[in-house]
Amino acid sequence: MVHFVGAGPGAPDLITLRGKTLLEQADVIIYAGSLVNPELLRWKKEGCQVYNSASMTLEEVLSVVKSAEEKQCEVVRLHTGDPSLYGAIREQMDQLDALRIPYDVTPGVSSFSGAAAALKAEYTLPGVSQTVIITRAEGRTPVPAGEQLSSLAAHQSTMVLFLSAGLLEQVEQELMKGGYAPDTPAAIVYKASWPEEQVLRCTVGTLAETARSAGIHQTALITIGDFLGSEYERSRLYDPAFAHGCREARA
Repeated sequence: MVHFVGAGPGAPDLITLRGKTLLEQADVIIYAGSLVNPELLRWKKEGCQVYNSASMTLEEVLSVVKSAEEKQCEVVRLHTGDPSLYGAIREQMDQLDALRIPYDVTPGVSSFSGAAAALKAEYTLPGVSQTVIITRAEGRTPVPAGEQLSSLAAHQSTMVLFLSAGLLEQVEQELMKGGYAPDTPAAIVYKASWPEEQVLRCTVGTLAETARSAGIHQTALITIGDFLGSEYERSRLYDPAFAHGCREARA
């Protein structure tokens, strides 16, 4: 059995209880070593085999999994954040289906949630933004037609960019081309929830300069939008004049 487990954004205690239990029970752990905090491996049991997938190909990962399955071992495939976001798990699951190897998925706390916590921010503010676009800049790996940053920026909603910290000159140009003003609030969150976490607040027009000054070119999320500002409308959920299924309106 293979268990895909979301490791969370970095801090070891942000893994789910289920994920921790699976780590403790695993006979084999294959973890994304370039991204997952190695502190999580302290929960492995004695005799557990550990593989760092940072230098492995898909075929090499599958070879380890097949060998473990033949021995009826429990395998944890440990991915950073939540494995459903930029986790490259679909190709693994399709291969496991073909091999008739059973698997399940344990979700994790995404780094975009970790970034919001570090910023002490709410992505969806009434009157400001009720939509969050999670995407990345186009680099060596292309994005589908219509998903260029300039196209997505036209929505003027909250944006969170993964895998884009090394492309910030391009990001600035695309965001402004799409309609974001240069002074639109932005922030760079480096290694959210790790001990070395950094939060750098800036604007769309100063993203590249801010990252360059801090020496940041990877392992950071870029957040853009007026949710980082100070203006918003009060939520009706707790407004005394607003009635809902659990409360009557109060004068």
